[in-house]
Amino acid sequence: MHTKEEKIAAFARLLDIMDDLRVGCPWDKKQTLDSLRHLTIEEVYELADAILEKDMNEIKKELGDLLLHIVFYAKIGSETKDFDIADIAEAISEKLIYRHPHIYGDVKVKDENEVKENWERLKLKEGKKSVLEGVPKSLPAMVKAMRIQEKARGVGFDWDNKEQVWEKVQEELQEFRDEIQKNNRQKMEDEFGDVLFSLINYARFLNINPETALERTNKKFIKRFQFLEEKIKFDGKDLKNMNLEEMETYWRAAKKNES
Repeated sequence: MHTKEEKIAAFARLLDIMDDLRVGCPWDKKQTLDSLRHLTIEEVYELADAILEKDMNEIKKELGDLLLHIVFYAKIGSETKDFDIADIAEAISEKLIYRHPHIYGDVKVKDENEVKENWERLKLKEGKKSVLEGVPKSLPAMVKAMRIQEKARGVGFDWDNKEQVWEKVQEELQEFRDEIQKNNRQKMEDEFGDVLFSLINYARFLNINPETALERTNKKFIKRFQFLEEKIKFDGKDLKNMNLEEMETYWRAAKKNES
């Protein structure tokens, strides 16, 4: 691993390169905070994919791309004299010190839950009117549900145990089934949302990240289905002309291939 001096030198080199690109590269000169936004979101998802694949080399590359974006935003901010990379680093350092009084103060905590509870209380002291203000509006719905629940837990609004949450899941499933019987489309959608929210809550109690779990299933399905497509094509058949029973034979072969 590198020394602290080497790390500082590497970061300084990146800052110098960003200065050069902003002056000499036609594409880099045109970029704005708004034009970079969707690219940054894409980079975050690419990093998330690499983490799921546990590809350490790819994680390193994607973290580099993300770091470049942070440096890029800082460069643009310095040009408008709103902020620079030092302002960004100082701001997050001050926030971390303030929100970790158990490290930089005399507050005592017994576990991570107390750390989270203190974190949310301190945020309210900073002037936030609601503990849910920090949940980005543009988050994917499943991630947003998880964050909402975590933040509510931070101020003590939560179930006592997972058994209570599972009972809630069963209750929501029954309400969903009732609305299916009534064929009320709006109510069905509402109750389905409640089912998902309660399942996400249950996953949280089991320390399962529902977004990660679903994405793993997505990747597993894609892998199996593409194996199925290849085998069917290899056998000279057409997927569109096959019935479900025939497809199931190939699907079982795909599952067996994994093991």
